Amino acid sequence: MIDIPWLDPHDRTLFPSVDTALRDPDGLLAVGGDLSPERLLSAYRHGIFPWYSDGQPILWWSPDPRLVLYPDKLHVSRSLQKTIRKARFQITLDTRFTGVVRSCAMRRNTDEGTWITEEMMYAYERLHDQGWVHSTEVWENSRLVGGIYGVAVGQVFFGESMFTEVNDASKVGFVHLVHQLRHRGCRLIDCQVQTEHLSRFGAELIPRSRFVQHLNDWVRDGYADGNWKINADVVREVEQTGGKF
Repeated sequence: MIDIPWLDPHDRTLFPSVDTALRDPDGLLAVGGDLSPERLLSAYRHGIFPWYSDGQPILWWSPDPRLVLYPDKLHVSRSLQKTIRKARFQITLDTRFTGVVRSCAMRRNTDEGTWITEEMMYAYERLHDQGWVHSTEVWENSRLVGGIYGVAVGQVFFGESMFTEVNDASKVGFVHLVHQLRHRGCRLIDCQVQTEHLSRFGAELIPRSRFVQHLNDWVRDGYADGNWKINADVVREVEQTGGKF
């Protein structure tokens, strides 16, 4: 029997220390609570995120080590550089947030379980309305074919999910997003747990203790900054260079 704390429903900011998270399953920290904006923002500021399936209580996680990408270390393969230079896709920010989230949910529900529940979608839509959560949209001939969404607090972007409908769409969107984030002063992109896909982009595992220190340094003065607009100059630069720094 696993003994983990249940969150006080009346205190929406209190979490156990991430040092108390379980080793197996890696990073499981707490159960319960809610997905209110206050609790979610407190979670991200402390290096915690929710992940659970339909029929489960809300589960809160802080794995060790943590997969992160430092924007300046972005790696773009030669084949992807060629695709980016062709400017086949059009990139926007915060123009179709709900569409991106629901497309991610459909993809995840098919491939990896139903962790993007209706409750989860509603919670992130509320945070988007408040200016904390942002989406990157990838278009081909006016059709939404890829996208990414995540939480931005201070100089850290917490990636949540992405989807793709055609080959390379989400990859191109991710490269553009990294460049847009770097232009906005982002110091760190949280990728949560290791995946081969993100590791190819240069994401690396770091100890949770270092990740938490980064949060202490880079999210302290974070504020909601409304809907983002694409920087066209950065888009042109990415298309000219293929996404290389």
